[in-house]
Amino acid sequence: MIPEPTTLASWTRALRKQLDALGLDSAALCRAAGLAPALMDDPNARYPLSATTRLWHLAVAASDDPALGLKVSAFVGPTTFHALGYALIASERLCDVFERIARYHRVVSDALELELTRVGEAYEFHLRVPPGSPEPAAEAVDAFAAIYVRTCRSRLGRDYAPLAVFLRRPPPADPAPWHAAFRAPLSFGAADNLLRFARVDFERPLEDGNRELAEHNETVLQRTLEQLHPPTWTRRVRECLEARLPDGEPSAERIAQALHLSLRSLQRHLADEGSHYEQVLGDTRQGLALVHMRDPRRSIGEIAYLLGFADTNSFSRAFKRWTGQSPSQYRDCLSH
Repeated sequence: MIPEPTTLASWTRALRKQLDALGLDSAALCRAAGLAPALMDDPNARYPLSATTRLWHLAVAASDDPALGLKVSAFVGPTTFHALGYALIASERLCDVFERIARYHRVVSDALELELTRVGEAYEFHLRVPPGSPEPAAEAVDAFAAIYVRTCRSRLGRDYAPLAVFLRRPPPADPAPWHAAFRAPLSFGAADNLLRFARVDFERPLEDGNRELAEHNETVLQRTLEQLHPPTWTRRVRECLEARLPDGEPSAERIAQALHLSLRSLQRHLADEGSHYEQVLGDTRQGLALVHMRDPRRSIGEIAYLLGFADTNSFSRAFKRWTGQSPSQYRDCLSH
């Protein structure tokens, strides 16, 4: 049975502030939804999705404002998302910002799966409901989408707008608040929640980026994720690969042996988690490649070696398949 998704309790504080600003009793609404208001002061407390969804429905009814979610972003600051907020502030480019959001969003909420992909001259940021999970309130998705656009504006200027916004929610009776919030071509009833951004904006260096600070907060986030999500077989395989890749690409048999499993058992465990060995190997290499490429002290040849590739050409082909760029092109974007 899939456990119910949860959301960081402190995130709900932004909604409470919005309700209080409207003169509504946010504490009473929380209690009516089955949420203990005092938990919002605990930085590690989490609420179940079913209860936060009830709160959103009660809040919309009490405020008589279907666009309430769009306005909550005004009450969100770096501390709302703890270490993630500080990692985002210190990121050196917007594509780094959104890669970190996608990687660590589960610290805030695991009700959505986030993914950043580059498509031609654009970046697309998907907000998907995990398979088998309940749909979060449409207003909560509105809030996250508005927060992400607001994040862009905080780094590039208040007039910044995405190329397009797609929302799964049904068309509202009055779409004007959504057009005012996003200032971009907008589609309701879409197949996917999706924000589309210009590549040139996402790869532009940000003046206040601080790699060391961002990586420090990533360490905190990684530890938090490990506490929230017990080790899966996929993660165990990834950890084994990270330790062994500098010695060359390990076989599935070798990894199974390191985990004290038969090859068949390893394959079955990964299949139960919807994965397989080659996929974990590719994902692990890709993740490590993006980390190593940010370190100017490492040559491309050294990175190829650390990832277990036979030669630099093999690494370059794989890197272009992952990112659409050669390693040198990617590094040029980092330095400009």
